[in-house]
Amino acid sequence: MTWTDQARNGRLLIVDDAMENIQILNHVLGEEHEVLFAMNGVKALELARQHRPDLILLDAVMPEMDGYEVCAALRATEDLRDIPVIFVTALTTPEDETRALEAGAVDFITKPFNVAVVRARVRTHLTLKRQSDAMRELTLTDALTGVANRRSFNDALDNEWRRCARSHTPLSVIMIDIDHFKLYNDAYGHQAGDICLRQVANAMVQCAGRTPDLLARYGGEEFVILLPQASAEGAETVAQRILAAVRELAIPHRMSSAGDTVTVSLGISTIVPAEGSCDADSLVRVADGALYEAKKEGRNRYRIARCAQE
Repeated sequence: MTWTDQARNGRLLIVDDAMENIQILNHVLGEEHEVLFAMNGVKALELARQHRPDLILLDAVMPEMDGYEVCAALRATEDLRDIPVIFVTALTTPEDETRALEAGAVDFITKPFNVAVVRARVRTHLTLKRQSDAMRELTLTDALTGVANRRSFNDALDNEWRRCARSHTPLSVIMIDIDHFKLYNDAYGHQAGDICLRQVANAMVQCAGRTPDLLARYGGEEFVILLPQASAEGAETVAQRILAAVRELAIPHRMSSAGDTVTVSLGISTIVPAEGSCDADSLVRVADGALYEAKKEGRNRYRIARCAQE
């Protein structure tokens, strides 16, 4: 089996302070899965942040930072809390198992290992995680355009607001509206309207390509882009790209007063969360107000508004 096949079958992180246990588990699981290992809790958390394993097999009893503390740290970290953890330990009492489950583990395997049991439980929990990830993806994705939905945007906005507040970095939002989209639907039909929405969404995705950037469908023909650690000037550059990219689609729109093809209007707002009286919801409202000004001034353009500063 190739490395690619192993990665596709799931990335495992084995955490144990005894190398012989790691070697045994690697022998059992390494042919089918990509395997990482750590011999202490600190290294385990570092690898988890770097590589985002699909499943962690965690020894309960380790010096300095034991498995329960590692599990608690994982559950307290937003990006890591959904990684399933199987405790692997020589502890065998019902109280030990209960403590592991209460700490957030999804399963409990006792030493010495039963090879068939280890393989079966790893496969089961990887399958469950894939199903859970697929369901989560469905709930956070707009079915028509394939971009994030409003719920996903709201979650990301809350998270990035806190992150930017901690790091004293700017956070920008761009609200986007397809100009005269109702008239487009009336003239060309709703099926053409759906195709238009997908084309515009795909064009806008290419304009905000950094890893933390998020394009979401906000509702109807309205979209929003979240730009963490982007200044007003950076957001303005993205807005200019979007205007150009949508024009380049050259989708005919004979009913538009903004041009012969489909165009968009945009509103931008930016703030450093730790320095302003504006909150996350207000940041969006200010961007929406700027969008309104762009539409009032003739559409097919962007406008910038500032959140109130203390």
